[in-house]
Amino acid sequence: QVQLVESGGGLVQAGGSLRLSCAASGRTFSSYTIGWFRQAPGKDREFAAAISWSGSSTYYTDSVKGRFTISRDNAKNTVYLQMNSLKVEDTAVYYCAATLKYNYAVRADYRYWGQGAQVTVSS
Repeated sequence: QVQLVESGGGLVQAGGSLRLSCAASGRTFSSYTIGWFRQAPGKDREFAAAISWSGSSTYYTDSVKGRFTISRDNAKNTVYLQMNSLKVEDTAVYYCAATLKYNYAVRADYRYWGQGAQVTVSS
């Protein structure tokens, strides 16, 4: 069992930065790939980034490559999403999720989800 809690969301102007954190409980956290998904108003939840259990592999959707960086600290049971050069279209609720499967971009393969953190980017 893994419980996930996101924090760090907020309101920022376009071009600014935010860092999201995903704090996990559970002794098996370090076994899981952790993904960040986001859901904009009226749209489906989409994959944004993921990091392997060891942190050695990271994955990004094209629209965030070069702007977002995912990292993890297994000693602290925490995954981070550093978001730079934010755009209005990055506005969404951001969710972290945990999976033991290999399809890191497939929402249905994630077993545990956090409650979400709102990120709003103003123009």
